[in-house]
Amino acid sequence: MKLIKAWTGDLDRAYELFGKFQADEHGFVNDAYGLSRDEFAQYMRKVEDMHAGRNLPEGYVPATKYILVNDSGDYVGIFNLRHRLNDRLREGAGHIGYGIAPEYRGRGYATAGLRMILVTALAEYGIKEAYLSVNKDNPASLAVQRHLGARIDHDNDTEYFTRIRITEPGAMPEPCRDPGKDGACG
Repeated sequence: MKLIKAWTGDLDRAYELFGKFQADEHGFVNDAYGLSRDEFAQYMRKVEDMHAGRNLPEGYVPATKYILVNDSGDYVGIFNLRHRLNDRLREGAGHIGYGIAPEYRGRGYATAGLRMILVTALAEYGIKEAYLSVNKDNPASLAVQRHLGARIDHDNDTEYFTRIRITEPGAMPEPCRDPGKDGACG
């Protein structure tokens, strides 16, 4: 299994993958929702610009969009890694967003992909503690984060805001072995 930068993959396969997600699915925002194939090609150029920090819309930070590819070569998920946080992200989406295509859910792909993106966050961007959000109506995603050591930092009416400590380059985060009632590991 591997992560590839979205704009480096096969455009048609990427288009098919992005087409499997709604505009907002349990908090995973698909900016490519409803785009034609030609519009999607333009979107991928913008995704590459976002990675390089070029032509960023106001309030945005550099971010890299990855595609999770399984061992059979199937495009199974999308992971977005924001290289740093601004005030809006600190109070909202955080460093990482992800979604797994419906037919691949429940097979461990979210856990494997999140583990890989956490290692990338530390190794490439020096992020030692990742900040994420998860909709309360998505307990499966919260379980994925908790499995990788997330603690619930705080919540509001609709979302949990979690943190995952990343210890050293190349190390996989330790699973949360004993989560307490408040979501803290330990």
